[in-house]
Amino acid sequence: MKKRLLYIINPTAGRGQIRQVLLDILDLLCRCGYEVQVSTTSGPGQAPGIVCDNAEKTDLIICSGGDGTMDEVVEGVLKSKKDIPIGYIPSGSTNDFANSLFIPKDPLAAARNIMEGNLYKCDVGRFNEHYFIYVAAFGLFTDVAYQTPQDWKKMLGHMAYVLEGAMKLFDIRSFSLKIEANGKTMEGNYLYGMITNSRSIGGIRNITRDVDMNDGLFEVTLIEMPRDPSELQKIVTAFVMQEDESEFVHTFKTDKLRIESFGECPWTLDGEYGGNPDLVEIENIHEAFTLVLTSTKE
Repeated sequence: MKKRLLYIINPTAGRGQIRQVLLDILDLLCRCGYEVQVSTTSGPGQAPGIVCDNAEKTDLIICSGGDGTMDEVVEGVLKSKKDIPIGYIPSGSTNDFANSLFIPKDPLAAARNIMEGNLYKCDVGRFNEHYFIYVAAFGLFTDVAYQTPQDWKKMLGHMAYVLEGAMKLFDIRSFSLKIEANGKTMEGNYLYGMITNSRSIGGIRNITRDVDMNDGLFEVTLIEMPRDPSELQKIVTAFVMQEDESEFVHTFKTDKLRIESFGECPWTLDGEYGGNPDLVEIENIHEAFTLVLTSTKE
């Protein structure tokens, strides 16, 4: 009996370039002995339902899309309570999650790696009742990914994010927060914060260091709001010098956080809008899902 493969495709991810190699990918999957069922998404929020509807009759799931699509597929697997291995063929504009795991940018090469790969257990983040696979963030520029018009993304790719980000430079604000982690409490006004399980954020590699994506821990970065240009210069210097801790930039590892906001604080989860809750509880779910990879190193 042939193994059953569910292939979920976001045809609008990136510039829709997955269409150019789709027949070659399907030919490869069939030659490797799979009975392939193809499902396409036409908008956000559809992939979890597709996964749950087919979980009982699926041996492997492959996802072609951006990090948002991959996030939805993982959510579907977790909700189905079936440990179905997932292969990722990245076809979005930035693909931070794929970059973190050194998945090839070439779609056909990524498909070959899935067919030849090994099982790898990966952590996932729980954000109240939602999940994220590599980043939960608030503050400066974090709304760029989900507010950038889809037409811009199709035409310009990654440059669309850069242009939208530049337009945000004169719209800087701070967020009054109380943060509890590792038995300690921090309170203050923050410009930016990110809770990550990734080696790549916003297309930038190694923005966080010493990352192990299945160690049960997040890498947390918090930046306090500067009050004058001299304090802003200290923040910039801390990043340039890659300081793990400074007067205004705080980094640490933890498996859970509790964040209370005093005022509006919108979040982004894996590049998609994550809501505006007053209280956020974030937890690392260790080795929550299974990926198919050839290697987790360059």
